[in-house]
Amino acid sequence: MSDMRLVVVGAAGRMGQTLIRAIRDAKGCVLSGAIEREGHGEIGKDVGRIVGGEPMGVKLTTDALAAFAEADGVLDFTVPPATLGFAVLSAQARLVHVIGTTGLTAEDLEKLKAASRHAVVIQSGNMSLGVNLLASLVKQAAAALGAEFDIEVVEMHHRHKIDAPSGTALLLGEAAAKGRGITLADHSASGRHGITGERREGDIGFAALRGGSVIGDHSVIFAGPRERLTLSHHAEDRSLFASGALRAALWGRGRKPGLYSMADVLGLPG
Repeated sequence: MSDMRLVVVGAAGRMGQTLIRAIRDAKGCVLSGAIEREGHGEIGKDVGRIVGGEPMGVKLTTDALAAFAEADGVLDFTVPPATLGFAVLSAQARLVHVIGTTGLTAEDLEKLKAASRHAVVIQSGNMSLGVNLLASLVKQAAAALGAEFDIEVVEMHHRHKIDAPSGTALLLGEAAAKGRGITLADHSASGRHGITGERREGDIGFAALRGGSVIGDHSVIFAGPRERLTLSHHAEDRSLFASGALRAALWGRGRKPGLYSMADVLGLPG
């Protein structure tokens, strides 16, 4: 089989550049397109130069439609409005659309589900192997520990992150909720401030910390009456997310259209 042709959207950003380097160094795939927003200062430049290497023969462009027409898949770590637009184009072109965008609402996810009738959509709040294994463990722990164990999700990211709680924190919260047999929407507590009253039994709490250059730290705390269990993951380099995204794209090639998760890609339960 020929190398999988991949387009990176948001290509000049921190994650976009990390994805480009990962594709450049990987086997089984090739960079076929690199997309940025209108007016970006790097438009027209070879992306190899943008990421600090030799020319790759692909120039940064705003023409997503043309790039998607010549591709097999799209790697998308942008923002929700952009992702929804790219989902429409991916569906039209019958591509594999790997989505690591965070801050997606329930309404956004419904639109991605609609797009997945025609495209292979692989969406996750985090693309790393470790985080998805953590989510599986969190689900098991939540199911095993009784309601007397309070669940708190604590996350920290760099000062430039614009959404909170993080997509990973929500992924972990959803895993805990599934383990408990409840819906996160009805049992979520975040942004505590002032006189809040006692903690409501069964809630899953979220605390978001922002500062410095932290790539991503996540802990799920199960606090019982006489003991406390903490399950944690610490991201040390953005390349781990890029590796997961490439693994997802290659896994999705040739599959039937549908909405998949990293748990599907990794063969994890639930």
